[in-house]
Amino acid sequence: MPNHGAILGLRIAPRRVSFLLVLVGLFALFTLLFTLPNAIPTGPSLSKSIADHKFSIPKYKDKLSSSILNPFRTASHKPPEQKNSTYGGSSWYSNWNWRSPFSSSITLDENRSLLPPLKDRAPIYCYYDTTVQRDAATKEAESALLLTWRRAWWAQGFKPVILSTAEAMNNPLYDELQRLDVEPGFKREMMRWLAWENMGGGLLSHHLLFPMAAHEDPLLSFLRRGEYPGLTRWEGFDNALFAGPKIQVADAIIQALRNPKNKKAKDFITAVTSDTFHVDPSHDSLAFYDAKTVEKTYPKVAEETVASRDQGIKSLNLLINSHLHNTWQDVFSNGIAVLKPMPAHTTHMIKPALELAARLSACRDSPVPASCPPNLPKCSPCVSSHPMKITTPARYRNTTGLYTIGTVPHPYTLRTLDTFRDTLDIAYIRREIRKRDEWLYLVFQEHLGTGIPSSVRVVKFKDAVAGEYATSHSLWLTAEKESIPHDLEWWFGFEIPRNGTDDGKSETPVPGPERRPKPEHDPADGPVPTDEDLSREPRLLERAREVAKSNVDEDVRVRSAIEAWNLADTEAWRFAKAFLARSRVERLKWEEEESRYAGGVGSDSDDTKRSSWLRWGDDKED
Repeated sequence: MPNHGAILGLRIAPRRVSFLLVLVGLFALFTLLFTLPNAIPTGPSLSKSIADHKFSIPKYKDKLSSSILNPFRTASHKPPEQKNSTYGGSSWYSNWNWRSPFSSSITLDENRSLLPPLKDRAPIYCYYDTTVQRDAATKEAESALLLTWRRAWWAQGFKPVILSTAEAMNNPLYDELQRLDVEPGFKREMMRWLAWENMGGGLLSHHLLFPMAAHEDPLLSFLRRGEYPGLTRWEGFDNALFAGPKIQVADAIIQALRNPKNKKAKDFITAVTSDTFHVDPSHDSLAFYDAKTVEKTYPKVAEETVASRDQGIKSLNLLINSHLHNTWQDVFSNGIAVLKPMPAHTTHMIKPALELAARLSACRDSPVPASCPPNLPKCSPCVSSHPMKITTPARYRNTTGLYTIGTVPHPYTLRTLDTFRDTLDIAYIRREIRKRDEWLYLVFQEHLGTGIPSSVRVVKFKDAVAGEYATSHSLWLTAEKESIPHDLEWWFGFEIPRNGTDDGKSETPVPGPERRPKPEHDPADGPVPTDEDLSREPRLLERAREVAKSNVDEDVRVRSAIEAWNLADTEAWRFAKAFLARSRVERLKWEEEESRYAGGVGSDSDDTKRSSWLRWGDDKED
């Protein structure tokens, strides 16, 4: 029988055999690591990096490195709180590093979102003569029309400001104008220019001039920059739009005031020399509803104005709103996509977004149905027989001509609906939830693929919300709000209809949502929920909304746990919520300031009341 304990004729105890083998293995490993690389000659067949391979421990040579991975980085204070940076339960910090995946790396605050700096809005002015006597009905109708003007230009990225005689009287040249014996029409025009020059130049618009094109239109993009090298007017627009710096505006005013022939001048253009203005022939993106255009193209509105001025102004306001809405529908000819990444149990969650899409796709009332704006005579009028397409895709698609409405849920809301559980606890979150940041994964799966980390997906989401032209191509709501914001007219630039017209020739109103087109369902987007599941969704969503704003210790612990488990989804939710809140704060502060001028004409009465909240630090949001 062979002796298994004998090796090379030596007797070794069995328990020492394993110890000897370990020593031999360690010796071989040592020889491989420290001897073999030096013995391999470098050459074309082997990489020099392999031959010179060395093992080393990473060292932090710079203890002041800003990297979050630097263990020697000392604690720092949070960035100072910016003015007007809280509203509706959201807090934000505007910074150029807003594309950082996680805001807390900059803000040092888990609940403070990092947003892009607000873009400077180029001011655009119009003049309203407050000295003219008007009856109450006419003044109300004109104020509503001026509100439409302000909404349209605000949605295009401008800061519309209404001037009055108060600004004109502040101009040093006002007294000189009063001593002149000139035509009343020329004097009114000069008052308009004096008020404009007092504000420092820029853009001077007629209150009947409206932007009627896509946000990225070349002319609108040029005007938004706010840099106008010379005094410019647009061919065929008469006094509808002027652009220029303060110095050249002042020179033109002096030239008109001291022109010996100004007694016979009817308007400003005829009172100055022909080389005063650069005349631009391109203005296809602007619609001017002056008296000549209305009388020629929309005679019904002109007849109503002759019969009753206030009724005529109301009809014109309806017409302009319908044209602004129809132009928006033409820009997004591919329809509206209401995102629904988990279609089985999120029908009730996206209900507000679907209702908004239905209202945006509807045809609104108009005194001249099936008509087109004066700058777009070959538009496609809205008719209910060919409604705007509404889809509910599970994936985000950055497609030209497609408007996206997204509903961003808090991770707790998403898991409550997805699992159909009344309550979630920490044990369930740790053991049963296998996928992290699933909402971002599903939304951008088609756009980014499957092998992309959540930190990249959340940056892509931020671009989709707040990128260069993102605000004009998408709207991102949060699932915890029971209804859509009441002031979205300022976001879109026109009054969103409650009812529409039956077709392009009739003014019969649509009775309600039952007549509206149903969203199209693509089988690739997932299953259609059952009636039983639909009946359970409202209760579960309401429970999730309660937990989202609860201060009960257990709810806070569970909410914090699921936020920590879904960092990217939580970052997306906070970002979308803060971005929409900040856009509202920006407008409310501006609205509050402007309501003090020109007698408050053109103000949104509801917003004037709400803006008072900001003065007292009350950031509640309805």
